[in-house]
Formats: sequence, structure tokens, C-alpha cells
Amino acid sequence: MTEGFVARGHDVTLFATADSETSARLVCPVPSGYEDTADADAKVQEALHNSTAFQHAGEFDVLANHCDFMPLTYSRLVSTPMVTTIHGFSSPKIVPVYRAFDDIAHYVAISAANRHPDLGYDATIHHGIDLADFTFREANGEYLLFLGRIHPEKGTHLAIEVARLAGLPLIIAGVIADEEYFRTAIEPHLADPAVTYVGPVGPAQRDELLGGARALLHLIGFAEPFGLSVIEALATGTPVIATPLGSMPEIIRDGSTGFLVTDVPAAVEAVSKIGTIDRSACRDDVKARFDADRMIDAYLTLFERIARLPRRAAELDAPAPVGQSIGSPGLFSHAGL
Repeated sequence: MTEGFVARGHDVTLFATADSETSARLVCPVPSGYEDTADADAKVQEALHNSTAFQHAGEFDVLANHCDFMPLTYSRLVSTPMVTTIHGFSSPKIVPVYRAFDDIAHYVAISAANRHPDLGYDATIHHGIDLADFTFREANGEYLLFLGRIHPEKGTHLAIEVARLAGLPLIIAGVIADEEYFRTAIEPHLADPAVTYVGPVGPAQRDELLGGARALLHLIGFAEPFGLSVIEALATGTPVIATPLGSMPEIIRDGSTGFLVTDVPAAVEAVSKIGTIDRSACRDDVKARFDADRMIDAYLTLFERIARLPRRAAELDAPAPVGQSIGSPGLFSHAGL
């Protein structure tokens, strides 16, 4: 989003770690990611990050929050409107914070499935990806792929079972998010030469693995707010076989770009029908619905509308600073949080 806004001529400040790379103006409240900073306390780093951004709030037309609920607790202290993209609810226990600021907040859902009934939303904007990062491959591959966190809710063990019953090799790629689950449910199967774990992968290897697969197996066991790996697979032309939970019915066109299945036998049957899927239709669907430019344009339309609304007085004893108002294209000032 930041790079897309800059490319369209807007004045953008990104509040992020000092090791970030951006063509925007970079303000660095913390040196690096919490887990990458020796002796860092995550709460301290988070507090520095949020407070620094809000100290500059008067300089901007809009604050864009992608840091969950904590920045909301500052939002009544400034007059600058803040758009909060809700990337999911880690627990029902965090909903009261969103509810408490619903009267002044501007919420964006990343899928219709992830909208909470207690909250008001300004928009639903699906994620977008840069198609230039994903190579289209016309031919079906000879292996199945699991790409994601190695965790029970992501269904890695189900992918192994489906591949075994379908008689196809399986490649597993991703970070081990649950060590015990990996040790007991995944690692024993790695003795089989048909099951390979390659670990976390970077962009180039991800592109190669996705494009070379016959299908991506995304047999999740939870209501996933969105699935970036799903649209990344489709961008290479690889169909997706997924459980119809969360956002999956929004992303996958059943029978056209993949299959929505409810159990392992149905997934195995879907593997046998992968040849009926037109891989170019998968790529075309991502281009039409999940391209990064579409996402950026949707956010800009929303931000420009919000920036033209009358400023709300901050709930402070002293008058709040007022940031520059939006003018002609190119003068739009935005802060990424």
C-alpha cells in the first residue's frame, strides 16, 4: 500500500522498523522487529511505535493502522481520522476494544467473512498481490503442495493424508508454528520419500513451488480471515483445494479456480478432477479481483472520502493540532502505522 500510494504521487510517512525499505518517508521508533532486537521488550517497542506515530498525527490527513487494536486507544486524543484494517480477531476477548471505539473508528474488513456483527465497517477490501512476483505456468505439476504455518488448524496432517490417498508426492513449506504437532503428526511421515519438508521459503522459491504444483492443499480447520497463499497459488495458475471455512468461498470459485471440500475423501476426489480446471482462468481471476492496484485504488478512494469529512475535535483539554487538508491529487498526506 505504501509503495502504491507513493507511486500515485501521494505524500506518505511510514512508521516502521529502522531496517525497513521504502520509497516513502520512514520514521523509525524501533530498530528492528521485536524478535530480532536483542533484549527488547515487545510491549515497550509497541508503545514507542504507537506513541511516536500519534505525536505526528497532526501532520497527516489520515492515519492507516495495520497494528491491531492498541492504536485505537490513542485515537480519541487526536483529531486526525484513523482507518484500522482488521486483519482478524485473535480472540473474542479483544472485541471490546474495537467496540469501544466504533463510534469514531473507520474499520476495514479484509473479507466479508471476517466482519464482526457488533462493529460498523467503512469497507471490505480484499488483499492484493503484485502479479509480477508470480510466474504463470500453463502445465499441471506432478506434486501437491502445502504452503503455510505448520499448525493443526492449517491442516498439514490432512494434506499428507490426501496426498497419500491420491498417490502423489507432497511438498510441505512453511514455518513450524507448533513444535509438538510437527514432531508427532508431521515428522514421522518425512521418512516416506513422497513427503518432503523444505522449511520456510523466500519469494523466489515460493514462486517456483506454487507454479510447479498440481494443486495447493489448503484444508484449514478455522474461519481464516483471508488466505494470501491461496491467491498466490492462483496467480501462478495452480488451482486450490480448500475447506469452505472463513473467506475461502469468497476467494475460490468452486469448480472454476479450485474446489471447496468438506473432508479428506472429497479432497482426494478433487485432486482427480484438477485436470478440468483451466489454469489461465485461475490467473485471470486473481488479476480481476486480487491485483495490488485494485486494492490500492480501493484504499485511496476510502481515504480521500474520509479526509474530506469534518474534523472531529480531539478529546483533550487543549485544542488538537490539525493536519493538512486534502487538496489536489499528489497532496494527500498519509501515515502508515
